[in-house]
Amino acid sequence: MIRYQNQHVVVLGMAKSGVAVAKLLHRFGAHVVVNDKKLREEAGGIEELEALGITVICGHHPDDLIHPGVALVVKNPGIPYEAPPVQQALALEIPVVTEVELASQIAKAPIIGITGSNGKTTTTTLVGQILKEAGLDVLVGGNIGTVLCGLAEEAGPDQWLVAELSSFQLMGTREFRPHIGVLLNLYPAHLDYHHTMEAYLDAKLKMFANQTADDIAILPFDQPEILAKCGELPARVYYFSKTQQVPRGAFVQDGVIRFTDGQGQSEDIIAVADMTVPHLDNALAAILVAKLAGANTSAIVQVLSTFPGVEHRMEYVDSIAGVKYYNDSKATNPEAASRALQACQEPVVWICGGLDRGVDFRELLPVMKGRVKAVVALGQTAPILLARAEEAGINERIHVDTVEKAVLAASRLAQSGDVVLLSPACASWDMFPSFEVRGSMFKDGVHRLKTSLA
Repeated sequence: MIRYQNQHVVVLGMAKSGVAVAKLLHRFGAHVVVNDKKLREEAGGIEELEALGITVICGHHPDDLIHPGVALVVKNPGIPYEAPPVQQALALEIPVVTEVELASQIAKAPIIGITGSNGKTTTTTLVGQILKEAGLDVLVGGNIGTVLCGLAEEAGPDQWLVAELSSFQLMGTREFRPHIGVLLNLYPAHLDYHHTMEAYLDAKLKMFANQTADDIAILPFDQPEILAKCGELPARVYYFSKTQQVPRGAFVQDGVIRFTDGQGQSEDIIAVADMTVPHLDNALAAILVAKLAGANTSAIVQVLSTFPGVEHRMEYVDSIAGVKYYNDSKATNPEAASRALQACQEPVVWICGGLDRGVDFRELLPVMKGRVKAVVALGQTAPILLARAEEAGINERIHVDTVEKAVLAASRLAQSGDVVLLSPACASWDMFPSFEVRGSMFKDGVHRLKTSLA
């Protein structure tokens, strides 16, 4: 990070990553300016930064914020590249990165990077728990929990740094190089940001761009469209598959997950029936990462057979009058909701809807038919989802305007033996600051419902 000493750096967006980056760059001697469109009273961390002598500008983007003397722009991952300061920086050929890039520049610990449209949080959590169970020293962060550059600064060479990474974060990387990089899957998502599936995949594939023959790339064997785009990666490539044997990696055979090193050695890991992990592909990827990072099989089995799940991802909330309530608020796209619906063996009262990103949800029709008994929809996409429910032959369809009303409506539609599932298939930003807030409100609604019936 000596490269930024006495250099002018602009940090776009406060949030926790912006504050962490600004403090990091300041410690390394950079002249930092932080800029956020939010009003001063809406942004947190300002006083802390100003106490360090860091300039903070809120409420607008000054015309002279970006100029030829700026050496680097670090942007919040969610800020679109069409934003005027970003466009100005690109026009001046000033590097525009996310904090993940800075983390990779300072990290002494080997990084395990995990990305994908769905399952990132579950897989990242699983890997962290398995490595810890195996007695390895591990830190977990990135898009989940602690900002990655903060972890990278404190992690030593004998530790593992496990990071959940979004396409937004990866798109803003230039030299980022994980020792183990994982792409779980790719489905239509974030097209309002990336605009095309090709651009979305290209962002994900930056995970592998700087790897060498000493590194490892892990890919989904069941998505040939990803494999075709990868071509000849410089890293050693391993695969995982739910449906077929792979040349090197983890796969399912006769109800058992097996690991093969591609050189004639293979090992049975765990029976699928013995796992508590809701999604098989997450378990396969986690097993593969753990084996390649040096975890023993007993640690893998212990975690996979006792894993309680991740908050807001098929999280069991409570059972009321024989009806089970599950919070899957992190299902922010149709494929994630499809996976959740398919994981339910019981009839489902489905609570869905959220930010309209131009998706028509027709891909969910086969999953809805015969499985979903009622739909309660809210948010911008409610009319579209209710229309799909009608096409699927679902007679009970209700439009509500709050999560609490959704819980009450679902409780009236559900009978003993049913499941009420919040799995929105949409981002939360039309009504909520985050999917976590949406999920917490759902859980609060369920708890209030139980109390009212007591």
